[in-house]
Formats: sequence, structure tokens, C-alpha cells
Amino acid sequence: MKKDIHPDYKVCTVTCACGNSFETKSNVETLKIDICSSCHPFFTGEQKLVDAAGRVEKFKAKYNMAK
Repeated sequence: MKKDIHPDYKVCTVTCACGNSFETKSNVETLKIDICSSCHPFFTGEQKLVDAAGRVEKFKAKYNMAK
């Protein structure tokens, strides 16, 4: 096996937008992610509703469509 061709494998701190953080190994020292297993609906069993009200009204107003 050739020497000095692989990147350094070091401890990496992963930080989620929800505030959860954990350590793993990677070739970078820090990672910032948007969603993790602590806040993902599949793992938590809870569904977060995204407020999409007003999208249809905004579309109709943009294209001057009558109700």
C-alpha cells in the first residue's frame, strides 16, 4: 500500500441546527448540518408542519387569477 496518499483521519465534531452535537471521525475537524437523528421526524416520530398558508393566494395575486 502506498504511503502518504490518504488524507488524515481525525476526530470531527458534528453540530446540528437544533443544538445537538456529537463526535465522529472524518477528514475535516468540524461539520455543521441542518438536521440530525435527534430532530429528524423519522427518528423522533413527530411531524413538524411547515406553514405553507398563503402560497396559493400569493400565486393567484401574482397572476391576477380570480377566485
